[in-house]
Amino acid sequence: MVMNIMPRLSLRHRCQIGLLAAIAAAFLVATPFVSGQSGGLDEEINTLNLQIQNQKKQLEDIQARQKKLQTQIEAKQRDRISLNNQLSILEDRLAKAQLDIDSVNLEIDKTNLEIRKIEADKDDLDQQIEGQKEHIANLLRTMYKQDQASALEVLLLNDSLAEFLNQVKYLQDTNQEIGNSVEELKDSKDKLEQNRLSLDQRNGDLLALKNKLQDRKDDLGYEQLNKTNLLKETRSSEQQFQSLLQQAKREQQQMEVEIASAEKLVRKKMSQKDLDRLNSGNNTLDWPVPSQYIVARFHDSDYPYRNIIGEHSAIDIRAKQGTTIAAAADGYVAKVKFDGSSSYAYIMLIHGNGLATVYGHVSAVYVVADQYVKQGQPIGRTGGLPGGTGSGPFTTGPHLHFEVRLNGLPVDPEAYLP
Repeated sequence: MVMNIMPRLSLRHRCQIGLLAAIAAAFLVATPFVSGQSGGLDEEINTLNLQIQNQKKQLEDIQARQKKLQTQIEAKQRDRISLNNQLSILEDRLAKAQLDIDSVNLEIDKTNLEIRKIEADKDDLDQQIEGQKEHIANLLRTMYKQDQASALEVLLLNDSLAEFLNQVKYLQDTNQEIGNSVEELKDSKDKLEQNRLSLDQRNGDLLALKNKLQDRKDDLGYEQLNKTNLLKETRSSEQQFQSLLQQAKREQQQMEVEIASAEKLVRKKMSQKDLDRLNSGNNTLDWPVPSQYIVARFHDSDYPYRNIIGEHSAIDIRAKQGTTIAAAADGYVAKVKFDGSSSYAYIMLIHGNGLATVYGHVSAVYVVADQYVKQGQPIGRTGGLPGGTGSGPFTTGPHLHFEVRLNGLPVDPEAYLP
C-alpha cells in the first residue's frame, strides 16, 4: 500500500540527473584541466592593478610636458627667424621626440602589465572553474546515491514521513543547486573566453607599440640630423643662416613657378590622342614608396621649416636614402629637375582628371620629360640626406616629399591615397 502512495523517485530524478549530467559533462570535457594555483593570485592581481595605475600617472606627467614643449615650439615659430631661434626650436623638438620615446616605452610597460593581469585573471577563473566542476560532481554523486533507494527503503531509513519528505525536498534543492552551478560554470567559461580574446588584442597592441617606438626613435634621429646639418651649413654664423634662408626661399618660389608652368604647357601641347590616353589610364593614386609612415603632413603646423619656406604643401614619407620611387598613377612626365648637385631636385607627373604629382628630394632619375609611365613604374630614387644629391639647403633627413595637385593647386595627398 505504501508503495502505491509513494512511488519510486528514481524515474523523475534519473531524467533530471541525466539531463544535468549531460550539460555538466559538456563543460567538464570542454574545459582543460589546470592544476591548482597558489593562493596568492588575488594579491598578484591587486599588485598589478597598482602598477598599472602608477604607469598611467607617469604617462599623464609626460603628456603634460609634451604639451608644454609644443606650446614653446609654436611660440618660437612666431618669433623672428634667426639661427638661434631655429636652433632653439630644434632643441625643443629633440626634447619632445625623446618624450615621445619615453611615452611609448611607458605604454609598452603598461601593456605588458595589463597582459600579466589578464593572465592572472585567467588563472583565477581557471581555479574557479575547477572548483565549480568539483562542486557539480559532488552534487551529482549525492543525487545518484539518494536515487538508488526506493521510496520504501528511504522510508525505512528515516524515522518518520516528515523526514522522508525532508529528504525529497533536499533532492529538489540539490537539483536546483546543480542547475545554478552549471549556469555559474557557463558564465565563468564565457569570461575566460573574453579574457583570452582580450589577451590576443593586448598582444596585438603591444606589437603596434613596439613598431611605434621604432618610428619615434627614427623621428629622434631625424631631429638630431636636422640640427647637425643646420650647424654644419651655417657654421654657427647668423649671416650664413640668412644666406641659406634666402636661397631656400628663391628655390621654393622658382619651383612653384616651374611646376605651374610645366603642367599648363604639357597639357596645352597634348594631342587629343594623348589626352584620351591620359584620362583613360589608371588615375587612382598609390603610395610611391613602400613605407606609409608620414613624417610631416600637408600644411603641418609642426613642420620645422614652416616659418622659413612657408606652408608644407606635401606629405613627407619616410624612406631610406636611395629607395626606389614608383609612379603613383599612369601619366606623362611633365618636368624633371636634376643636375646631380645638392640643389633641390624633383620629378613631376601629370595624370588624368586634372591631377598631378610631384616627387621631391630625388637622388636619381630614371625618366625624361614627355615620357609616358605606368602606375608602379620606377621613376627615380629618394634622397633628402643633408648635403646629399637633390636634397636642397633645408631638409629634415632622408624621405620623399610627395605632392598632389588638382587643377594646378596643392591638395592633401592623404585624401587620394589608399
